Amino acid sequence: MSSYVTRKTPGDTAWFTHDRFGMFIHWGLYSMPARHEWIKNFECIPEEKYDKYFKYFNPDLYDPREWARMAKAAGMKYAVFTSKHHEGFCMWDSQFTDYKCTNTPAGRDLLREFVDAFRAEGLRVGFYYSLIDWHHPEFPIDKNHPRRNDPDAYEQSKDRDMKVYAQYMRDQVTELLTNYGKIDILWFDFSYPRNNGTGDQAWMRGKGKDDWESEKLIALARSLQPGIMIDNRADIEQDLWTPEQYQPQEWMRHEKTGELVTWEACQTFSGSWGYHRDEQTWKSPEMLIRMLAGTVSLGGNLLMNVGPTSRGYLDRRAQEALGVFADWMRVNSRSIYGCTMAEPEFSAPPDCRLTQSADGKRLYVHLFAYPFLHLHMPGLGGKVDYAQFLHDGSEVLFTEGTMETYGDAPRAGGADLLILHLPPVKPDCLVPVIELFLK
Repeated sequence: MSSYVTRKTPGDTAWFTHDRFGMFIHWGLYSMPARHEWIKNFECIPEEKYDKYFKYFNPDLYDPREWARMAKAAGMKYAVFTSKHHEGFCMWDSQFTDYKCTNTPAGRDLLREFVDAFRAEGLRVGFYYSLIDWHHPEFPIDKNHPRRNDPDAYEQSKDRDMKVYAQYMRDQVTELLTNYGKIDILWFDFSYPRNNGTGDQAWMRGKGKDDWESEKLIALARSLQPGIMIDNRADIEQDLWTPEQYQPQEWMRHEKTGELVTWEACQTFSGSWGYHRDEQTWKSPEMLIRMLAGTVSLGGNLLMNVGPTSRGYLDRRAQEALGVFADWMRVNSRSIYGCTMAEPEFSAPPDCRLTQSADGKRLYVHLFAYPFLHLHMPGLGGKVDYAQFLHDGSEVLFTEGTMETYGDAPRAGGADLLILHLPPVKPDCLVPVIELFLK
């Protein structure tokens, strides 16, 4: 059994640390300008201009069943959907605002269709909910707000009541956690209490747990959905740490206690979360697989994002990226599901990453760079019963302690050295995996 113990939290994390791989879905009105989900902020777009997107939002090609099938084929086990992003637009039929999908040409509850489709494919569902809301009339203007540069920004903002907005959030979270069955993850985003204005803009202070009334919000969520996982972005520690757009180099730890924590790297296929028509920094197939294997090798999960178009489909680039995972996971998923960081006694050779089954019986060697003929693994001599390539189940021969060489005496490596003998040509697999059955 794995010796790693993570920090105890209120939510149910057992399924999460088994499944390891999920889909993030960023979809909203920002898919229409198609140049970043923060476009309203970046370009300081006024309401009357942004309302054009609300007026014409019509995802006539939206088929969440197709999304769910692609996610499942890619090996993803859960999905987190943006019920509301920072723009404030709601992707469900909320009774607390008119700024929702049912009042656009879409004319239907898009969130409900997502939930039904993904559940039908056996995938767990989670909701992303933005704590930020650039549309709500009671949300005070700050340094992240699209109206921050208006000459009368202070006058617009001075009478706004954050308590009214905090109640609005609780009302909406009640809807989300009451009307859609069991929800596995609630992904709040995000707090910025130290991002304060200066000088004559000192009133533009950032927002944190006291502004969101996070204790009330989280207590409400747990009362409605016992066992739900909640991230830590409401400025209060909960179940899940969420490094964004970077890959940790070690298992994340609690900054005060040093305990291992449950964590999930959230990443994009490109540089944007929402659909970005002209964005060109799409990750290579090799990078995608290495990110997944590397994350699990450090005890984490990977949440990969897609940004659907405003018509409601995933574009060719996103489908191709999902296809990379589908091809690899079809034959290598055993090295991901139910796996975690290898026990400390096992060290990865250069250009490799190790994962180990939770029961400790199988060790997986992910070959990020394919070696020439031999792979040396100190510490495993005498501990391996059988070895094979995972993608096709073909045997990998090995010796222990010594290696026969041409034109020289056998080279000794110590009794604890395992030497895997590899074919000279890399197998037809993006990142080959060797499965070691331990004695």
